[in-house]
Amino acid sequence: MMSDSEEVTNIFMTSTPYYVYIIECSDGSYYTGITNNIDNRIDRHNAGKGSRYTRCRIPVKLLYKEKHNSYKLAFRREMEIKGWRREKKERLFKSKK
Repeated sequence: MMSDSEEVTNIFMTSTPYYVYIIECSDGSYYTGITNNIDNRIDRHNAGKGSRYTRCRIPVKLLYKEKHNSYKLAFRREMEIKGWRREKKERLFKSKK
């Protein structure tokens, strides 16, 4: 059995891709998150089993996703995007269409 620190290390050193995503909630607000299974995560949000923020704002719609090679890189990008104003987020996902 792995220790807690070994499990955390494995998350950072995995070959599984992680995705940073932006969804639009039913109230028009945006939520940014990370996952290693984008379809499952969106389904969980829409089932009310996602984040606390989205539970009362369903249904949600995926607007943008970005693939990263590690959890660490995805987490950094998520924090960067979460610091942006709404307009900058909109420029990001509108430029990818």
